[in-house]
Amino acid sequence: MATPPATRSSRLRAWMLEGLSDMGKGKPSRPAEPAPDAGHKGQPWYRVMCLTGVDYFSTLGYQPGIAALAAGLLSPIATIVLVIVTLAGALPVYRRVAEESPHGEGSIAMLSRLLSFWKGKLFVLTLLGFAATDFLITITLSAADASTHLVENPHLESALHDKQVLITMILIALLGAVFLKGFLEAIGVAVALVAVYLALNAVVVVTGLYHVLTEGHVVTDWTSALTQEHGNIFVMVGVALIVFPKLALGMSGFETGVAVMPHVQGAADDTEAKPAGRIRGTKKLLTTAALIMSVFLISTSFITTVLIPHQEFEPGGKANGRALAYLAHEYLGGAFGTLYDVSTIAILWFAGASAMAGLLNLMPRYLPKYGMAPHWARAVRPMVITFTLVAFLVTWIFDADVDAQGGAYATGVLVLMSSAAIAVTIAARRAGQRGWTIGFATISAVLLYVTVVNVIERPDGVKIGACFIAGIILISLLSRLGRAFELRVTHVELDEMAERFIQDISRRTPRFIANEPDNRDAEEYRSKKDQIRADNDIPGTEDFVFVEVTVTDPSEFEAGLTVRGEVLHERYRVLTVESSSVPNALAALLLHARDLTGVRPHIYFEWTEGNPFANFFRFFLFGRGEVAPTTREVLREAEPDRELRPRVHVG
Repeated sequence: MATPPATRSSRLRAWMLEGLSDMGKGKPSRPAEPAPDAGHKGQPWYRVMCLTGVDYFSTLGYQPGIAALAAGLLSPIATIVLVIVTLAGALPVYRRVAEESPHGEGSIAMLSRLLSFWKGKLFVLTLLGFAATDFLITITLSAADASTHLVENPHLESALHDKQVLITMILIALLGAVFLKGFLEAIGVAVALVAVYLALNAVVVVTGLYHVLTEGHVVTDWTSALTQEHGNIFVMVGVALIVFPKLALGMSGFETGVAVMPHVQGAADDTEAKPAGRIRGTKKLLTTAALIMSVFLISTSFITTVLIPHQEFEPGGKANGRALAYLAHEYLGGAFGTLYDVSTIAILWFAGASAMAGLLNLMPRYLPKYGMAPHWARAVRPMVITFTLVAFLVTWIFDADVDAQGGAYATGVLVLMSSAAIAVTIAARRAGQRGWTIGFATISAVLLYVTVVNVIERPDGVKIGACFIAGIILISLLSRLGRAFELRVTHVELDEMAERFIQDISRRTPRFIANEPDNRDAEEYRSKKDQIRADNDIPGTEDFVFVEVTVTDPSEFEAGLTVRGEVLHERYRVLTVESSSVPNALAALLLHARDLTGVRPHIYFEWTEGNPFANFFRFFLFGRGEVAPTTREVLREAEPDRELRPRVHVG
């Protein structure tokens, strides 16, 4: 018997939304307790290093060529400058980021604490735009470079020379399929690819150094040409510093290293609040990856500079974008060269894995929490499909051109690194660590200089980043608008007095009065009660409890609700609540009171004066506005059964 379409659809939906939290939907509930075995979750740090390493280490596929084009004969010296900035600058910064933000949010979380309300949200969305630029361009650029290695392989060039866009899209689709299958599979693939790729690169480096030693004239020729072109070492270093911004992609792995931090296995006594073991593991990950990459960057830049004629690095040359592959074919033969090409293609293809992991960790942490993404954005598989489709669009727009995407990639990387340096500078200053503050401030200045120079030289990167930022902000605001009437309260907690009030009035008809606190004197509550009785023709025997909501940060979307009870002027019972939105808080309290007592409560409002559209925007931006109809709409969405829905009265 064939499976009914409805059953197939429900199974597909369950598979797509597997692991989706129900927070913010339906009835408010109590928060889950932190898992006591949090330290046992995740993977050993060296395995996760391979996941971030597919991004970081894969830059060896194109970094030597970039350095040769940017610095020419100075490529090894410029690369040494890059390594110094990496080890003395980027590494300490991100080790501190790992301490300050151990759940993978990175510098975005650190800087977002400095700003509140809507300006803080917009600032976070801007940084998320640059993060999306960095991670998505990592996926598309790496896949495009992998297809370049495949298309330019001597054995396949004639058959594949005009199919680069198609090949790039197929590689992106395969990457998405791996993440649809499961994250553990992605880490396993990354470990195998990194191990093979680094081993093959070690063979190429050793072979290259052997030829440098046996062909002694190449070093002499290089040093003579270097001296003739630049004169002395001081000029060389100065020029190397000037061209350094063009080599900054060699530091591209640090942001993804922090983004995948939640997947690092911690110690047995780790908690979500203090995952000390995970922090130690991440520091080992970052340090080991930086040291390995530094050794390879210096050695590969040296052998490619002295062994490959400079014209081969130019567009159309055999070493353009594939300098180490050129040496592999030249000195180790076609078979090894093809094996090296396959390994390079595989790791460049999978370099997007760490970026995808970073996106899956970063975006769901912010956008749904801000109400700026659909509820399903917390689930992995819909987000994988979304990011894959965006990557298809980027590939099509840029025609799978590596150089065209390089500016956007560098801009995203450098903006995030600069924000990380600024964030740790502020953290060190607040901690009273004067030495670290000066050191991190110096690193911030260097990274800001590199970022500005890169933007001036390649303004297309900022333009592309601005498109991502504008897209994220527009979609986020539309999503927030569409989710405005969600219940969006994660849990409700009553203090002893508040619970006593609710239990007491539930013996009769539970009636609440929504009151906007003013002077809070006896006259305010007496006149309010009399007005509600008159407007709704309620007998004097009925009793009321006042509810007062104070708006804290209206830009927040989801939060818990703490309700406190107090008796004012020895006769008026008042429930006080702090929330980001008055209607949502009132609706959550009414539903909680109904579930607690089994009795349907009533709430009474006055009509709000003013234009309805203006009042709606006041609600959208500031959590106030036309409270009565908005509360009723939130209740209608949260409880579709009219017989169970709390009653709303307006007079």
